[in-house]
Amino acid sequence: MAYKDKIVDMRNELRVMNKLIPDAMAGFGALSKAAKDNGPLGIKEKEYVALGIAISQRCEPCINFHVEALMKAGGTREELGDVLSMSIQMGGGPAVMYAAHALACWDELTGA
Repeated sequence: MAYKDKIVDMRNELRVMNKLIPDAMAGFGALSKAAKDNGPLGIKEKEYVALGIAISQRCEPCINFHVEALMKAGGTREELGDVLSMSIQMGGGPAVMYAAHALACWDELTGA
């Protein structure tokens, strides 16, 4: 399945869950907004941190969402490569596999 399709499918699943547990999802949304809208780091830097964590936690949907967000925040493929290197250094073999997912997602979404 293409990464674009995976992103759309995951968003659809989240919409369904949001209807079932709106208070919990609103709380998560508020936490996400507070983390992104405050502090000395910019959104791009915060998205790189989130991507590194997504790779280390082996969450492919998270990887896809944060790659997409990085593109919107002005991230570059070269910067992505640097973050992937650090993720691999910290996470070893499993991080290599999920870093490859992140790069493939980036390349698909950018048409590289």
